Amino acid sequence: MSATATTIERITGKLSDQPLLFQYTIKLVLLVAFLELILYRLVSRLGMHLSKLAADHQWIIPTFTALTEVGQWLLNVVAILLFLGLTVGMVNRVAHRGFTGLTRFVVPCIALLLLLTVGFLFVPPSMLGSAIYNTVALAAIVLLMSEYLATHHDRSHRVLGLTYLLGISGWLYYQIVSTFFSFSGSVVAPPMVYESHRAGEAFMVLASILVFWAYGRGVSFRSRNQRQRHRAIWFWSTAATIFLTMFFLDYLLNRYNPALASNVRKAADGIGWIFQFGMGYTFYLPFALYMAGLLCWSYTVIKLLTMGRLAGYGLGLMFIAGYALLYSNLTLMVVLGVMLLTMDRYRRDAADSIADRTVLRTTDSLVGGHV
Repeated sequence: MSATATTIERITGKLSDQPLLFQYTIKLVLLVAFLELILYRLVSRLGMHLSKLAADHQWIIPTFTALTEVGQWLLNVVAILLFLGLTVGMVNRVAHRGFTGLTRFVVPCIALLLLLTVGFLFVPPSMLGSAIYNTVALAAIVLLMSEYLATHHDRSHRVLGLTYLLGISGWLYYQIVSTFFSFSGSVVAPPMVYESHRAGEAFMVLASILVFWAYGRGVSFRSRNQRQRHRAIWFWSTAATIFLTMFFLDYLLNRYNPALASNVRKAADGIGWIFQFGMGYTFYLPFALYMAGLLCWSYTVIKLLTMGRLAGYGLGLMFIAGYALLYSNLTLMVVLGVMLLTMDRYRRDAADSIADRTVLRTTDSLVGGHV
């Protein structure tokens, strides 16, 4: 009983409960992944969009070139950190839980994914290789999310897990089926690929909003804590302002100045183009929904990170990777993020085990006294 209680107490959802190497690796991979998103996937596309202005401003080209080179360097750094994080995570998983249950399938699947990633560095993948890689990645994510759904009984957590799984599966299905049909030389349109792509993006946006419901609750005006009330006023007023502004901005600008409204639309199209190439979103849904998801995700991740929760690091990596997993490091980022999410547990699990142990000890003492 004591061994079981010790195992449960270790998995409390705090990063500080993990080995020191794993702690620093996860912190670095989240920081570097965020910088890579900003400097490489977004800023480099912004530089391409500003090519017309480069003729009048000579500083644009060297500045964005330097930022892109830094982003490419960070891309390699985050790949190394992802390898280290996944390897240490798998070793700790086997050491603490043993090679039983879903671990028998999760660890070999992730190990195969890492081996394929290394192999494709030396031998560029063909269409078949890409399809196999995405299939293995999908299997790893499904297995990890199955464990998450089995160990988290809160309805909000389960809804979030299923929604995210449907979202990322939409992209992977689109990639796998399209690649297989292209490899086979079939002229028949793949079944449901574009529908799954669009549905997957919608589920991803919904998941970014549900993150707040699952992990960011506690922002209520009815709280007796003055700090929480101030936090609720700030959060909900900011959310309402941004949401309403996004919905009515075009109408109000068109009434005020049609020329200004046209320029704002062009700028919005440019921003959408940057995020489409950087994170894979096509923005076919109302832009206000994307902003709502970004706000809910940002608040929740920052809150969880300040608490030191593994879920904060996991959710951060899962959504920093974006929707279109065009690079292998983005796929590994999602796998590591879901792994961290499954490692996050409620502290009441440990408390329950302590309570059960106390009850058992009390019962034993009573029996001994009676005898």
